[in-house]
Amino acid sequence: MSIAVKRVYEPAAKSDGYRVLVDRLWPRGLKKEDAVLDEWPKELAPSTSLRKWFGHDPARWESFRHRYATELDDHAEFWQPLATKAGRRRVTLLYGARDEEHNNAVALKCYLDAWLKANGPH
Repeated sequence: MSIAVKRVYEPAAKSDGYRVLVDRLWPRGLKKEDAVLDEWPKELAPSTSLRKWFGHDPARWESFRHRYATELDDHAEFWQPLATKAGRRRVTLLYGARDEEHNNAVALKCYLDAWLKANGPH
């Protein structure tokens, strides 16, 4: 199927499919009862040290993506079930960052898309 990326502050849509918050910290200003989530696996988020190092600095984007992928490589038990689900239905990765191009959800989507392309849906 497919993986989409969306800010968690945007209204939920039926077309989102399975909605997963991929941030380690709860998004500022969002009430938990207002969030429409199917899952919040904090283990999918970058480590605290990597998140702080990146600091949403676009100049560090490529290094961030590489370092985050290395972290993900070591924790397949957290992302493989999501990749499997994405092979069967639409999955929307939700994030709280203001930068829509340089955030962990975009990096995770690229990682999962590459894995699905190489391995196919399971």
